Amino acid sequence: QVHLVESGGGSVQAGGSLSISCAASGYTFSRYTMGWFRQAPGKECEGVAAIFSDGTTTYADSVKGRFTISEDKDKNTRYLQMDSLKFDDAAMYYCAAREGYTSNWGRAPRANDFVYWGQGTQVTVSS
Repeated sequence: QVHLVESGGGSVQAGGSLSISCAASGYTFSRYTMGWFRQAPGKECEGVAAIFSDGTTTYADSVKGRFTISEDKDKNTRYLQMDSLKFDDAAMYYCAAREGYTSNWGRAPRANDFVYWGQGTQVTVSS
């Protein structure tokens, strides 16, 4: 059974940086897509970034140039480096996964693109 565990959330000042992680276990996908999503209270779930099995990435316009998705395949862990954080970035952040080869969508990920989900890690942005 696929198991995704996010970590690294916390409180950071506006303009600061934070890196969150998603450790995956329980699967041996040779090809996969991993994504990061966020949801703030009263707002819809927003796709933030995705990384494909060929190593390419895609981002939401709202985070492009500020966030970076990456992975360490040996550790089966994905990361989201968040720089120049804004108040609007505060949310619960979730990682998600889907099996199989997918070509880069060239757009922000959508929730229904993914099958497996973690429990989330909270990111707070303060003044």
